[in-house]
Amino acid sequence: MSIDLSQFFDVFFEESFEGLDIMEAELLNLQPGHEDSETINTIFRAAHSIKGGSGTFGFTSVANFTHVLETLLDQIRDGRRQLTAEHVNLLLQSVDCLRALLTALQAEEEPDLSNANELKVKFEEILGGKESVSSDTADSIPQGQESQTYQIDFKPLPHLFKTGNEPLYMLSELSELGDLETHAFCDAIPEIDDFNPEDCYLSWRLYLTTSHPESAIKEVFEWVEDDAEISITLCGGLFEDDVSVSTTPEPESEKKETSSNDTQNIDVPKTPSATATKAKPEASKKSAESTSIRVGIDKVDSLINMVGELVITQAMLTQLGEQEPTENTLAAMQEGLAQLAHNTRDLQENVMRIRMLPISFVFSRFPRLVRDTSQKLNKQVELKLLGEQTELDKTVMEKISDPMVHLVRNSLDHGLETPEDRIKAGKDPVGTVTLNAFHQGGNIVIEIMDDGRGLNTEKIKSKAIANGLIQATDELTIEEVNELIFRPGFSTADEVSDISGRGVGMDVVRRNIQALNGSVEVTSAKGVGSTFTIRLPLTLAILDGQLVKVAKHTYIIPLISIVESLQIDIKKVSKVGNGLEVLRLRDEYIPILRLYQLFNHGGAIEELDKTLLVVVESDNHKVGLLVDDLLAQQQVVIKSLEANYQKVNGISGATILGDGRVSLIVDISGLIKLSGLKRPGTQELLVEQELDEVVS
Repeated sequence: MSIDLSQFFDVFFEESFEGLDIMEAELLNLQPGHEDSETINTIFRAAHSIKGGSGTFGFTSVANFTHVLETLLDQIRDGRRQLTAEHVNLLLQSVDCLRALLTALQAEEEPDLSNANELKVKFEEILGGKESVSSDTADSIPQGQESQTYQIDFKPLPHLFKTGNEPLYMLSELSELGDLETHAFCDAIPEIDDFNPEDCYLSWRLYLTTSHPESAIKEVFEWVEDDAEISITLCGGLFEDDVSVSTTPEPESEKKETSSNDTQNIDVPKTPSATATKAKPEASKKSAESTSIRVGIDKVDSLINMVGELVITQAMLTQLGEQEPTENTLAAMQEGLAQLAHNTRDLQENVMRIRMLPISFVFSRFPRLVRDTSQKLNKQVELKLLGEQTELDKTVMEKISDPMVHLVRNSLDHGLETPEDRIKAGKDPVGTVTLNAFHQGGNIVIEIMDDGRGLNTEKIKSKAIANGLIQATDELTIEEVNELIFRPGFSTADEVSDISGRGVGMDVVRRNIQALNGSVEVTSAKGVGSTFTIRLPLTLAILDGQLVKVAKHTYIIPLISIVESLQIDIKKVSKVGNGLEVLRLRDEYIPILRLYQLFNHGGAIEELDKTLLVVVESDNHKVGLLVDDLLAQQQVVIKSLEANYQKVNGISGATILGDGRVSLIVDISGLIKLSGLKRPGTQELLVEQELDEVVS
């Protein structure tokens, strides 16, 4: 009887990825010359398990690569070989390599073995007694190596700018490796009405003649592997080695062998070195992570108990419903309904707990990030992680990861000084970056702190004046100056690096966090350091909302967006261009949006002095929503309108009220766009110039 081993693949991959996470964490804790034997044993056991499992399931490429890695670890743990910094660097590179191999195999793709073969050669040289001085030396260009020409197809995904990356600087860095010939593809640029300045529409074909190894080219694109489709091919047919990195996996029904001219949807002419390419490993891995979750047995037991209570209550109510209605049965029915409401509330809380995961899942990626980035910057950095067991919704966790990466890189690049500068300032040469998470009310608070130089308020203000963001005569508080860093395109970097300072970043960070109904703020002291504080709702599945009446309809406005509600003083209302009404509220002019007009409702109250105005804020802009009346405040369960119907402008979702009616949840940012207030291609409102005229 033969056994179908494929039924165990999912468990193998899950355990292997966990093993790689363990290896990476333990390797980051290793100090050459002071290594702990138990740490080495832990790393060895993880590698041994991956090797054994891959051999059992026929994944020979993984097993063969892990064998040489395991041999080196075995010699180190037996004391036959002294651990060096080069070993740690190579082992960390091997973790990345194994992760890529396993991800490709999990997606049923042919893994790219070029990186594995390069690393395997380095390991075999070490095992054969040819120790390199350092990993930098190992990657250096051999003297007398001939130049080779590579064809590089680079197609950024539309959201690339939102990750804080700029293709121009990557092309500039490539040109430093050799002679670069550039061809741009502009066919994806839409008509001006559909043009979004925050999206990237260009793609490139590049021909680079260089004596540098292929690894140097890959390093240029390492920050955007998940945000672009990249193909690197050695021209001239010497090797059949086509490496592709993409974030858009093919649907299962459409997976097929494709030639290199299909890769990235760019018209690529066939070359002698063309090989079959498939969907990319990293995307497959991300997809797997987003569709599965591990739940503690205590949470499952609690759910089972809650369901048991519901069954009992339901049986009681059914029995009461079959009896003759009397005073006693009516009282018992009311008591049963109260018990049902209590059980339902408990069940809801327990179900929501299933989606809650410790933030350590996000924090765990930063030790490696800090180590690699600090080495590039020649800085000494200690990373402190606090509140790792603080729980938040899995959906929130997945979406907060990228903004946090940007803030941490920003702290490493701009915040912390070099060891020499820190010593001159009387500080410890080792800088500190601290990540802290804790619950506060119904929110989770995440702090990114550094003990660096702090924000340079003078430089920020001068750059803001030069960019026309403020006037030289404006008197701003320190807090107001610090807030300028969140303006679109603002940067104080003198030189652009691949770490930060691209001019696209902090405003995107704030916007991404606001999209999660959260907020971000910064506090800083010169010479002491900076703290970025992120506040987020614990879950995106439940929303605290204000119910409002518009004609015969009930809408929900997120409470977190509401600044205040008030009755309108008609004397303080003015009209500006295009008939737009604005209300003078203290020292501000608030545009008034009539919801019944935007949503085409008849029968609403049109007289301003007989309605209510709900002042809301989005993207640092305040607008007033005109409603007939304010109803109750309540928690609502969000249902996706796009998944169940279609996308509706100005609406972020829907919910079902207690009386069974469907109520729509207002999207403030989308509402501003729907109203036509926002100036195309900017974050400014069209009425801002008119408002200035009203003020003057």
